[in-house]
Amino acid sequence: MEALRATYGDDSSDSDSETPTPPTLPTESKSQTEETLASPLPPPPLSLLDPPDSLGSLDYLQTGQPSRVRSFPHVEGNYALHVYIPVYIPSTSKREMGQFLKRVASSFSGLHVVDIDVPLNILCKEEHKLDQVALGREFHISLGRTVPIRVHQIDSIVTMLRQKLQFQKRYWIDFNKWEVFVNDDQTRTFLSLEVITGGLSEITKQIQAVNEVYKLHNLPEFYKDPRPHISLAWAVGDLSGSLRRVVKEETKTSSSGGSLPNRICASKFGGIECKIGNKTYKICISPDQ
Repeated sequence: MEALRATYGDDSSDSDSETPTPPTLPTESKSQTEETLASPLPPPPLSLLDPPDSLGSLDYLQTGQPSRVRSFPHVEGNYALHVYIPVYIPSTSKREMGQFLKRVASSFSGLHVVDIDVPLNILCKEEHKLDQVALGREFHISLGRTVPIRVHQIDSIVTMLRQKLQFQKRYWIDFNKWEVFVNDDQTRTFLSLEVITGGLSEITKQIQAVNEVYKLHNLPEFYKDPRPHISLAWAVGDLSGSLRRVVKEETKTSSSGGSLPNRICASKFGGIECKIGNKTYKICISPDQ
């Protein structure tokens, strides 16, 4: 039953999303109701036949695992604003990145996959699940802080973002360095890939444009010295010191004593999106998209 609930239940994993109101069912006649009850139910999904540790059964999502928390309190009528560049990891980079994640997870317990909150060490047991779940999803390079806004600000913010960011040239984003970050309130530590060469100047200009829109709406600007990155995994609390030591050691192992590679992976800039509440707005699209 728990597996059925996980399959047919609410598929939203956004902790900021509001609880949906159950739909009102239309009144049916007696004959319609009897006909519906007499009809056979569809068979359960094949994923329920998977073994207990499989990805389909969702048995790794048990109570007791850490859950995400809001960075600001929920207020009725407020919507969370997030401006970002969507990023996908190319298949050619997944194998080497997956091996790195396995080594880190074996030396540092407590890491979870970002957003879907799955323990990383469980995914590391099967390579195809690591590729699909931990590396085969959409990642984000934040261009502004995630902040609450009021409903009357939405149209103005989206319009201004489009005006300032509508003309964006094609460029490549190089992720050159494994890095560790901690959120502002020091409740989460993140294992991330940082941009330190290709794409850095373009992203910095885009952050400046987003800052201008934020200022006009009395919203807090981004960090003074931004460090564009995507986060792949997180752990509870400020564990940056110990995680950095593990990452540094594994990075040395990966390079085998030689010079570090110019890039770990690269992604083509495809546009900028803005998520407000549960709705996503396309701010700009790369010319070759």
